[in-house]
Amino acid sequence: MSRTYRILVAAPQVPFLRGGAELHAELTVAALRRAGHEVDLATLPYTWTGEIDSMNQALAWRLTNFEAAAPGPVDLVIATKYPSYLARHPNKVAWVFHQQREVYDLHPTAFGNFSLAEEHVALREALVELDLEALAECRALFTNSGNTARRLEQYCGIDATPLYAPPPLHDQLRTGAHGDYLFFIGRLDPLKRLDLTIEALAQTKSAVTLKVAGRGPHGEALQELAAKIGVEDRVEFLGFVSDEDVIELMAGCLGMVLTPHDEDYGFTTLEAFFAAKPVVTTTDAGGVLEWVEDGVTGFVVEPEPAQLAARIDDLFTDRAGCERMGREGLERVRERVSWDKALVALTSTLD
Repeated sequence: MSRTYRILVAAPQVPFLRGGAELHAELTVAALRRAGHEVDLATLPYTWTGEIDSMNQALAWRLTNFEAAAPGPVDLVIATKYPSYLARHPNKVAWVFHQQREVYDLHPTAFGNFSLAEEHVALREALVELDLEALAECRALFTNSGNTARRLEQYCGIDATPLYAPPPLHDQLRTGAHGDYLFFIGRLDPLKRLDLTIEALAQTKSAVTLKVAGRGPHGEALQELAAKIGVEDRVEFLGFVSDEDVIELMAGCLGMVLTPHDEDYGFTTLEAFFAAKPVVTTTDAGGVLEWVEDGVTGFVVEPEPAQLAARIDDLFTDRAGCERMGREGLERVRERVSWDKALVALTSTLD
């Protein structure tokens, strides 16, 4: 595409927090700029302060008209995480990372917030109607994974195309010796279910340890759990780590254990594969399962600590198997994941 277009990437921003969705939006901006376009990142603050306030958060985006938001024309708006796709523009493309999950798949679970009270039921219905209206406006509709696309079809009856973005460090990650430690990086949030891995560690027969990079609201509880079950000397909480340290930690780890509850996509799975490392995950991990094939690129077990422990021990005792599964994972992501493919899809409405 020889012409330069003016493109806005829209994404909510939780103040003082920068996770996978924020990185995803920033990387999209950078990739579009490398392709020669004039691109900016448009954000509004988003903070969960209660069920009723969620309507205010949604309406802030719905009242934003990006056609008149900048001096000069805006050729394309690429909306991302909820509720940015509620914004208005005649050439709007949505790359849905996830909807407001409390309204959809998390509603009947322990991770949900909305009750069956009359006002909550009415609010959920109104938010769904907003979603349906705004997503119907999109000239093209993508999701960050097949799992997110499945949810859109299940709860809204809307078809979308999975479109995979490379993780932040994909072109810098490298493999190394399969060491004696597992590595986890991500937000320490209950949905990530890192407690399953810590509980599994207590049941392993091998001397494997766990290094944890990241911060979050569940951090203190996880440290208390490790102490309670007697594995505090085998779990190292690193807090924030630099990109350079992530590359080194990923290169030297045995593999990764990722056990989230119905993950949307998960950059971490792809990061593991770009570093040629196997992944142990669970049957209910969601988007992780689009990449991890049992016995081929890692292991898939029921979300039970004992089953996780057995597979962790398998990794520890079979380093040749680790290398084989890691290489297979690397081949798969190299084949399916690139910014070139993503940008062709995202800018297709400009042709």
